[in-house]
Order: sequence, then structure tokens, then C-alpha cells
Amino acid sequence: MKYLISIAYDGSKFYGFQRLKGHNTIQGKIEEALSIIAKEQVEIKGSGRTDRGVHASDAKASFDLNINIDKEHLKIALNSLLSPYIYITDVTIVDNDFHPRFNVLKKEYIYKINLGSYNPLIYDYIFEPNYKLNIAKMKECAKIFIGVHNFKNFTSGKRNNYECIIYNIEFNENNNILEIKFIGKSFYRYMIRNLVGAMLDVSNNKASLEDIKDALNKPNIRRQFKTAIPNGLYLNKITYEEES
Repeated sequence: MKYLISIAYDGSKFYGFQRLKGHNTIQGKIEEALSIIAKEQVEIKGSGRTDRGVHASDAKASFDLNINIDKEHLKIALNSLLSPYIYITDVTIVDNDFHPRFNVLKKEYIYKINLGSYNPLIYDYIFEPNYKLNIAKMKECAKIFIGVHNFKNFTSGKRNNYECIIYNIEFNENNNILEIKFIGKSFYRYMIRNLVGAMLDVSNNKASLEDIKDALNKPNIRRQFKTAIPNGLYLNKITYEEES
């Protein structure tokens, strides 16, 4: 039977999502727990990879199990083995041809910035700049990113295709915490951190709005902007075309 799990985790405690020999990773821990439950080696397929230090409220992964276990008992068994820094929030049964990455309709990421006084207790969970932000400029920069673009200048590593769509970028401020929500079909490695970094460069007058437009319109001319730290980034929600 094929299962889909929803996963919340504290990324500060792991070396990223992807299984990596000799390192503590989300995928590694979940596979280890599932293998104990199933009494055989189990591998999972994730909805994507988050980097070291990036958190998640709603990551997804699928896997096949050859044992007879209902959804609720599987959730309980997994959480008894994964706590305290990983928690399975939901378990569903999906069709055999379901793929947690290819079936994605929409992804939401949130980047959190502390606009108040520096607080060492939240450092692992939020970006704390030591300068004042020009949020109006950041919003103008964000508007440029919305739509279909070639994001080569905002992506780490080589790909065959750098084009993707961002449906919306929303800014919300509450109790001195600024949350920037990115809603799109898919996002590439370091892409959101680079987009936030570009907004910060515009805020600090280290880059202009024209520089941002040129970076999108002329992807083969290399432009370098700030890369925001991973601490403030959260995979917030994944929506599928079809969920069983």
C-alpha cells in the first residue's frame, strides 16, 4: 500500500532533508523509523529538498509498505520514533502512480524576519538583520518576481531549465515579525533565499529595481545578489492536484 505523509520539522537540528551518509537528515530519520516499523528497508520519496537549517510545517513524502497497518496507527508509530524534532501531522493512502513531487499543484514558502530587537533565543528560526529595512522597496522588488521568469540568476547549481512561475508574494507583519509568503508551482535550490536576498539588497541600496529586472531578462549575464540565511525559511504548505 502507498502512503503519503505530511511532515513538520525543526530544520536547525538536521543537515537538510535529503539522505546523506554520515549526517543527521530528515529523510534518513524517517526511513530509519519506517524500516523499524516494517521490519525491512523502506525508502521514501519527498516533495522536494530543503537545505540545512530550513524548517517545514507541511513537507510531504510517499512510500510503500508491505505490512497491514491503518493510517492512524502508522502515524502514532512514526511519531513515537521521530520525536521531538520531526512530527508526522497526517497520513493518507494514495494511488500507486502518485508522486509527491510531480503531482504538486502549488507550494508555499514563508520567510520570517525579526523587525524588533535582537533575540538570541529565536536565532535558529528567524532572520535578524542588524539594520532597518525599507519594506516599501522590498515590496516593489517582489512585484518584479511575480509571473513566469527565467530565474537562473537566483538559483544555485546547474539545471536544464531555470524557468518557473511565481503566482504571488505576500507581505504580512505582526508583532514585529515580517513574513514574506511565496506561492508558486515549484522553486529551485536556494531560489527563495536568493529572492529574499535580492529584496534586502534593494532595501539597502546595494541593487536597483533595474538591476533585478536585468537579472531576470538577461539570465546569461551573471548577476550576484545576497543569499538570505536558511534560518528564516519555512516550507509552509503543499497542494496537490489530486489527493486520495
